[in-house]
Amino acid sequence: MWAIWWLWIAAGLVLAILEVLIPGFILLGFAIGAALVGLIFLLPGAASATLAASLPLTLVVFALLSGLAWVLLRRAFGTRKGQIKIWDRDINED
Repeated sequence: MWAIWWLWIAAGLVLAILEVLIPGFILLGFAIGAALVGLIFLLPGAASATLAASLPLTLVVFALLSGLAWVLLRRAFGTRKGQIKIWDRDINED
């Protein structure tokens, strides 16, 4: 069941849609990770056969790809150099 490629692509699409509804670069890394795992299952070869044989290995690869995607997104779209949040007043002072 976990080795069906289109389920991973669909899960990636659902997570990407949820990212639009809940912004913050939280779900987008998981969406990219799921889509990449789906592509691995879609392509024939040793990697697809190895992942299909083991659910724990599939989940580890998904986690690693999702983490890598999140880090790359954070570097690309995160806080820019020189962009610092400066607080002029404290909300508790008024």
